[in-house]
Amino acid sequence: MLHEYRDVITHMKENDAANAHFLKVFDRHNELDTKIGEAEKGTIPMTDLELETLKKEKLHLKDEAYALIIKYKKEHNL
Repeated sequence: MLHEYRDVITHMKENDAANAHFLKVFDRHNELDTKIGEAEKGTIPMTDLELETLKKEKLHLKDEAYALIIKYKKEHNL
Protein backbone atom coordinates (compact mmCIF):
# COMPACT_ATOMS: atom_id res chain seq x y z
CA MET A 1 0.00 0.00 0.00
CA LEU A 2 1.25 3.44 -0.95
CA HIS A 3 4.69 2.14 -1.86
CA GLU A 4 5.86 5.59 -2.92
CA TYR A 5 5.61 6.60 0.76
CA ARG A 6 7.53 3.59 2.08
CA ASP A 7 10.16 5.79 3.78
CA VAL A 8 7.55 7.93 5.52
CA ILE A 9 5.60 4.86 6.63
CA THR A 10 8.77 3.34 8.06
CA HIS A 11 9.52 6.60 9.85
CA MET A 12 5.98 6.70 11.27
CA LYS A 13 6.22 3.12 12.51
CA GLU A 14 9.63 3.51 14.12
CA ASN A 15 9.65 7.03 15.51
CA ASP A 16 6.27 8.09 16.74
CA ALA A 17 4.26 6.12 19.27
CA ALA A 18 1.39 8.56 18.68
CA ASN A 19 0.68 6.86 15.35
CA ALA A 20 -1.22 3.95 16.85
CA HIS A 21 -4.26 4.83 14.74
CA PHE A 22 -2.18 4.81 11.57
CA LEU A 23 -0.79 1.40 12.48
CA LYS A 24 -4.32 0.05 13.03
CA VAL A 25 -5.41 1.39 9.64
CA PHE A 26 -2.27 0.05 7.95
CA ASP A 27 -2.60 -3.41 9.52
CA ARG A 28 -6.31 -3.69 8.75
CA HIS A 29 -5.66 -2.67 5.12
CA ASN A 30 -3.02 -5.40 4.79
CA GLU A 31 -5.33 -7.93 6.43
CA LEU A 32 -8.08 -7.10 3.96
CA ASP A 33 -5.64 -7.25 1.05
CA THR A 34 -4.73 -10.80 2.01
CA LYS A 35 -8.34 -11.83 2.54
CA ILE A 36 -9.44 -10.33 -0.79
CA GLY A 37 -6.60 -12.09 -2.58
CA GLU A 38 -7.57 -15.41 -1.05
CA ALA A 39 -11.22 -14.90 -2.00
CA GLU A 40 -10.30 -14.00 -5.58
CA LYS A 41 -8.19 -17.17 -5.84
CA GLY A 42 -11.08 -19.21 -4.47
CA THR A 43 -9.16 -20.22 -1.35
CA ILE A 44 -11.92 -18.91 0.89
CA PRO A 45 -15.58 -18.84 -0.12
CA MET A 46 -17.15 -15.41 -0.41
CA THR A 47 -20.11 -13.93 -2.24
CA ASP A 48 -19.63 -11.12 -4.75
CA LEU A 49 -21.35 -8.73 -2.35
CA GLU A 50 -19.04 -9.70 0.52
CA LEU A 51 -16.00 -9.26 -1.72
CA GLU A 52 -17.21 -5.87 -2.93
CA THR A 53 -17.80 -4.75 0.66
CA LEU A 54 -14.26 -5.74 1.64
CA LYS A 55 -12.81 -3.94 -1.37
CA LYS A 56 -14.70 -0.77 -0.45
CA GLU A 57 -13.46 -0.97 3.13
CA LYS A 58 -9.90 -1.51 1.90
CA LEU A 59 -10.15 1.53 -0.38
CA HIS A 60 -11.51 3.64 2.47
CA LEU A 61 -8.61 2.56 4.67
CA LYS A 62 -6.12 3.40 1.92
CA ASP A 63 -7.60 6.90 1.62
CA GLU A 64 -7.43 7.33 5.38
CA ALA A 65 -3.83 6.09 5.52
CA TYR A 66 -2.89 8.46 2.70
CA ALA A 67 -4.37 11.43 4.57
CA LEU A 68 -2.49 10.45 7.73
CA ILE A 69 0.78 10.10 5.80
CA ILE A 70 0.41 13.51 4.15
CA LYS A 71 -0.38 15.11 7.50
CA TYR A 72 2.64 13.43 9.11
CA LYS A 73 4.91 14.53 6.25
CA LYS A 74 3.84 18.15 6.69
CA GLU A 75 4.20 18.07 10.46
CA HIS A 76 7.67 16.54 10.29
CA ASN A 77 8.98 18.31 7.17
CA LEU A 78 9.62 15.06 5.34
